[in-house]
Amino acid sequence: MPEHDEVRTAPPSAAPVHLRADDVSLVVDVDGGRLPRVLHWGTALGDLDDAALRALRTASRPAPRGFAVDGEVVPGVVPEQSAGWLGTPGLTGSRGGRAWSVAFGVAAGDVTVVHAPEGGGAVDVRGTDPHAGLELRVRLELTPQGLVRQRATVRNTGDDAYEVAGLLLTLPVPLRAGELLDLGGHWARERTPLRTAFTHGTRLRENRRGRTGYDTPYVLVAGTPDLAHRRGEVWGLHVAWSGNHRSLAERHHHHEGLLGGGELLEPGEVRLGPGESYASPWVYGSYGAAGLDDLAARFHRWMRARPQHPRTPRPVTLNTWEAVYFRHDLGRLTELADAAAAVGAERYVLDDGWFGSRRDDTSGLGDWYVSEEVWPDGLHPLIAHVTGLGMQFGLWVEPEMVNPDSDLARAHPEWVLQVPGRMPLPARRQQVLDLANPDAWAYVLERLDALLTEHDITYLKWDHNRDLVDAGHGPDRTPGVHGQTLAVYRLLDELRRRHPGVEIESCSSGGARVDLEILQRTDRVWASDCIDALERQQIQPWTNLLIPLELIGAHVGSGHAHSTGRAHELAFRAGTALFGHLGIEWDLREADDAQRAELAAWVALYKELRGLLHTGTSVHADVADPAFAVHGVVAQDGSDALFAIATTAMSAQLPPGHVPLPGLDPDATYHVRPQAPGDVVTHGLACPWWTPEGVRLPGRVLEQVGVRAPVLSSERLVLVRATRV
Repeated sequence: MPEHDEVRTAPPSAAPVHLRADDVSLVVDVDGGRLPRVLHWGTALGDLDDAALRALRTASRPAPRGFAVDGEVVPGVVPEQSAGWLGTPGLTGSRGGRAWSVAFGVAAGDVTVVHAPEGGGAVDVRGTDPHAGLELRVRLELTPQGLVRQRATVRNTGDDAYEVAGLLLTLPVPLRAGELLDLGGHWARERTPLRTAFTHGTRLRENRRGRTGYDTPYVLVAGTPDLAHRRGEVWGLHVAWSGNHRSLAERHHHHEGLLGGGELLEPGEVRLGPGESYASPWVYGSYGAAGLDDLAARFHRWMRARPQHPRTPRPVTLNTWEAVYFRHDLGRLTELADAAAAVGAERYVLDDGWFGSRRDDTSGLGDWYVSEEVWPDGLHPLIAHVTGLGMQFGLWVEPEMVNPDSDLARAHPEWVLQVPGRMPLPARRQQVLDLANPDAWAYVLERLDALLTEHDITYLKWDHNRDLVDAGHGPDRTPGVHGQTLAVYRLLDELRRRHPGVEIESCSSGGARVDLEILQRTDRVWASDCIDALERQQIQPWTNLLIPLELIGAHVGSGHAHSTGRAHELAFRAGTALFGHLGIEWDLREADDAQRAELAAWVALYKELRGLLHTGTSVHADVADPAFAVHGVVAQDGSDALFAIATTAMSAQLPPGHVPLPGLDPDATYHVRPQAPGDVVTHGLACPWWTPEGVRLPGRVLEQVGVRAPVLSSERLVLVRATRV
């Protein structure tokens, strides 16, 4: 750890630890020889000396006589039934039915506290249970951005095997958090908000897809009843894991409530031999004093501070999938490259169909060799043409999958995840490679390494197009999702080590693998296979709840959306895609001159403003009229902002009411006016202020009163620029 951090070992009977960062306080009680207990997570408490912290401990204690057991019952970050907790336990497992209940003791000298000078710090605790033969290490961090991170590692100190059934980490939330909000969804409609009351009992969300999932809770939020984008006090939890996982919100008659999460383990999936360990995923907590935007901003600031976070301008990316599908032909694809370069594209990605027998989705997966049938001269002529136009070249791969109709599957059927006596039911006519098998892992690494070494490829679109069903690993076909997830991480890590300049997109049937752990190894996500701008008006903002815009792939599709059949104007499609990492998914050879010129204007605007869009603060207005959606980005110093006003339905008001422009400096005056090319009000009427002269108003007025919205028919979008004067 850095030499300038303040490190100390907590003595017995120490005062609670107070970690502070970015208007957040985390108070952790490490007294009493037990696992750490969080006394407060939320709003900043100011300067507290040891006497005040001890008084806070006393003030937070429950009555000494409870109902489950005599004495205090305060769950630790890993709750234990031995301490009287009758909610969901933190560590579950046994030695064939023995050692199923744990009671970890923490000795003097087994607590280390780190206070970082830039804010935040960490608490490391080592607990032991000699009767169960287990050691548990817990790390609890507060980042400089006010984000909580924690994980736990259990080690078997006994003489025989210990099976881990689950390891759950929790954070408490106060009783005033009476509402829950998390997300669900399905293919082409990822991240749909779900809102319920936070009542007594357990709201448990389990994901068994073997990948993060369309229906992941994503961020499980508890909040005050008025929670919204710009109001309400909120506490959110995210499980950073790309395999099976679970999240829960739990409240009992005897406890105010907690949020928890961890990996979901199948029976027998993690069996620890003597001396072996299991580490949980990182579980993140974000607090917002002023709504979901506040909560999201902590995640965004933390991600942007990572050393591997993309720093270069996010290039305009043309992907060939919806333009040509499997119809690969050098002439067609070079013409498409010419059209892409002419409108300002900076990266060209060749999608599925370039390898083996892959002329459709029924065969060839796993045979990662360039097809001599389609590409008799290899990919080099196309790559040379693309790079000669000044664009980067990218390639689609799906390394974790295999078609039964492939040379690889015929040669190595044992490399398929399966259970004894049967293959999993097929999905998309494909199966899953057992990458925890060292030979299968080495084969995939060799093929990808060879492709990147031989060709001038700077980008991989890494797809993952099916759930893991009956995912048995190895000769005994034991449950394999845990091992598969770790193997994928190792594969990505090694590939990046060998090719540090290559960027990787996490695509998984669209947005089914979006989490903070896969994003430790990738540079953007494909938010959804649906690029219908109307659906994206929901998908992208809710994806933005966790990750910043520069990591969200957002493409301009053709006039008729391939996934829904809807038709939208180019301004609606392009204006929606602008708020993300802009791309194009359209056969531009079929676009007329006017469409190409308009698209080029949108691309030029993106290039002009991506510095703002990809470093500024995302804001989402709470609009009274459900027909309108207003979101935008405000520069960190408050000097500039861009907003989108979109209609997703016909308004019941005519003319429409005011819409707020949130997040601006309340004491500064802004010049507010329409932004070209999103300034054209079609199928409607502009307001009196909708002119280049615009209006000049303080930021406080723009958020509290707003501006009168233009009269827009359904599924239209206009842009508003606000510049400090």
